[in-house]
Amino acid sequence: MQVILLQRIGRLGQMGDIVNVKDGYARNYLLPQKKALRATDENKKVFEGRRAQLEADNLAHKKEAEAVAAKLDGKEFVIIRAAGDTGQLYGSVTTRDIATAICEGGFTVNRNQIILDKPIKSLGMVPAKVQLHPEVLSIVTLNIARSQDEADKQSRGENVAVVKEQAIEIETFNPDAVFEEGAGPAVEGETA
Repeated sequence: MQVILLQRIGRLGQMGDIVNVKDGYARNYLLPQKKALRATDENKKVFEGRRAQLEADNLAHKKEAEAVAAKLDGKEFVIIRAAGDTGQLYGSVTTRDIATAICEGGFTVNRNQIILDKPIKSLGMVPAKVQLHPEVLSIVTLNIARSQDEADKQSRGENVAVVKEQAIEIETFNPDAVFEEGAGPAVEGETA
């Protein structure tokens, strides 16, 4: 299906581009989200009439997003999770958890704006991308810890996922301490 993009969409095109997409992608995502129009002659005329307004709206949204990105970029957000001694989380940190932590920090973001390269399944300092606008990307640092105390240690650069060395005392078997003299096991060839 051919559609006219009403805004920039990564890996697809810029505003005003006419692109071919799969029918399901157009029907289930682009058209309901008002991100595209079907590329009919009538819609092309409608788009050209609205193009100046769409570009002005896009520019206003981009400026807003850039202002928020300037404040958000480089911020650190603490997420407290249960984890084992080796630092493996019981579960994982989701985009919803990250969006909640950022919102508690005083910013308004949606979980759909969070971009993770891979799932977060261990303690530590992890970078995450926040897509505030199709053309504006901000990077925040997530401090995943078991407690606020551990989060403070991680902020200073300490590794809290290291298992502490424990001295293990191995008791060896001493047969002389167990048996009385002369009461040991019989050895072949000896008579008692």
